Amino acid sequence: MAANHQIPEEPKVAVVMVPLPAQGHLNQLLHLSRIISSYDIPVHFVGTPTHNRQTKLRAHGWDPLTVSNLHFHEFPIPSFDVPPPNPNAPTKYPTQLLPLFNASIHLREPICALLKELSKTSKRVIVIHDVLMFWVIQDVPSIPNAESYCFHSTSAFTMYYFGRVFAGKPILVNGEPLKDLPPIDSLYPQELAQYIAQQENSRKCNYGNLYNNCRVIEGQYLNLLAEEKLTDTENHWAIGPFNPVTIPERKNPNKCLEWLDQKPQNSVIFVSFGTTTSLSDEEVKEIAVGLERSGQNFIWVLRDADRGDVFIGEARKAQIPEGFEERIEGRGIIVRDWAPQLEILGHPSTGGFMSHCGWNSCIESITTGVPIAGWPMHSDQPLNAILVKSVLRIGLIVREWEARNEIVKSETVEEAVKKLMASPEGAEMRQRAAELSNAVKNSVTEGGASFAELKIFIAHITR
Repeated sequence: MAANHQIPEEPKVAVVMVPLPAQGHLNQLLHLSRIISSYDIPVHFVGTPTHNRQTKLRAHGWDPLTVSNLHFHEFPIPSFDVPPPNPNAPTKYPTQLLPLFNASIHLREPICALLKELSKTSKRVIVIHDVLMFWVIQDVPSIPNAESYCFHSTSAFTMYYFGRVFAGKPILVNGEPLKDLPPIDSLYPQELAQYIAQQENSRKCNYGNLYNNCRVIEGQYLNLLAEEKLTDTENHWAIGPFNPVTIPERKNPNKCLEWLDQKPQNSVIFVSFGTTTSLSDEEVKEIAVGLERSGQNFIWVLRDADRGDVFIGEARKAQIPEGFEERIEGRGIIVRDWAPQLEILGHPSTGGFMSHCGWNSCIESITTGVPIAGWPMHSDQPLNAILVKSVLRIGLIVREWEARNEIVKSETVEEAVKKLMASPEGAEMRQRAAELSNAVKNSVTEGGASFAELKIFIAHITR
């Protein structure tokens, strides 16, 4: 979906992307910027200098600096606390990012000024904003030729869950009620609920919802969202996956990918828990022992969670068991810095993914056809893990949500890795994941359902 496409002559439409300044949210809207800009539509990506730098530095699968009509706007905000993540906190939610989220309100005025400036030379200004950034774009209704569209960085199943819970209705999978769902108040800390509550009065207008998704993956829940009117709009566009579905030719050397080149097909499990989760030393020890005893090849990304400013402060280096790296030499590697996740998942040697089940990671794993051993940590992740296991049937769950406060033992890690990588059940999950990947790739090619839905959205905003 990144090729250049024709649009109506001289639409004079400008698109402004307003992401939440957290990696999983920044990354998805950057990928969407690439897609929309391929239709010769100028896209303006706004953020702080720090987070624009972070976004460009961590882009994978393409180079944002090579897209001529993608423009980055940097707006400074007042300094905020940059606390380190606490690996021993009672919750895995990244509370160290909350000062940054609250400071984002200072983007409101410069973004409004940008929108007014663009409105003078554009027939229409389209604002695509993160669902957690309503308060930053609340001035859009005051600009006559501006429209705002809400981007949901989660699965449609998650949106359906919230809508049904608030309506007091059961959650259905293929028409049957689903049991053992996580309580809604267990997903987010009270501080985030307060952050969201601050924005309620800013929800003045929403022309439609956008999803990094496609109907091949979640058609039933996208349809239910519309049929049951579970959101504040009747317009829903599933125009993903946003990430490249074809892994580009490698241009620069990378130790992970070169190591994978030496391994058999589907023989390596990739272990990564995203950018918002820090593991305690005890958790790290149990994972290390479990991976070692599993006998499977692995790449383990062992990084501390992001701070609000990833360029300030020295990241903690989690302790691994003494002699571990020597014992697993040739069979496993540990990555302490940024890893090219999309390229690793897309490598033929990667046959499994132990993941926190953030939606970014889920959609990339689905795109590349890699089954998931889900280990949800917070927020929408427990719901995504249910989607992966019970709806799509392309994975398993390492640790059930009701046991989230317990340390996962090495035996559990070992068993999950073996089941995913070296069992008939794991092989079946891998086959289903490969079939779903093919269907998703077909959907984004010309004539496919997601491609057609994207064209409808582009026609809508350029009308």
